[in-house]
Amino acid sequence: MTVQVVRPAGAGHETLYVLVLCLFIVLAAGAVVAWHGETDSETVIAGHQIDARRDLTPAEQGIYADLRVAADEIRIRRDEEQALLSPAELADEGFPPFVNDASAASRGNHQWQLLPGDGAAYFGASQALDVAGSLLMRLDGEQEQVDVWLNRNSASAPASLDATALIAAGWQQIASQYDAGVTRQHRH
Repeated sequence: MTVQVVRPAGAGHETLYVLVLCLFIVLAAGAVVAWHGETDSETVIAGHQIDARRDLTPAEQGIYADLRVAADEIRIRRDEEQALLSPAELADEGFPPFVNDASAASRGNHQWQLLPGDGAAYFGASQALDVAGSLLMRLDGEQEQVDVWLNRNSASAPASLDATALIAAGWQQIASQYDAGVTRQHRH
């Protein structure tokens, strides 16, 4: 009678290899997370500015977004026709926030007008300052810049469109900051 001893197929070595592989995966994942992690740098805005994400009411955020879209159309049409569209023409073509519909009524029912002067300036007088403040959109002709200003205390058009005069009259420039905090806000 012959006895043959059959040893296990190296279960100790296989377990060790699996543990080393798991350790490597965990270390690699930790390195990737640390490398791509969010920095705590926060963009500082000027004292006369307000943040479009954090400081506006939902109604003001909606109007601000609509104004940014309408500004592109206004610029395109200004270049094609060599004239600015009036708020009535923008409303006839269905561009919010110039259209007087249910959405406009729920967001302050702004009355829009094209202000005279150099460049284009559209002023929306709020009929409900507690819902949304009055807004002013300035389009710079040469640099194609869009400037949107907010005044929660007045429903009258500004006397001057100069930035210094607007600040002195209580207007605040809306600043858009697009960084990692757009989707992840950390309130401290």
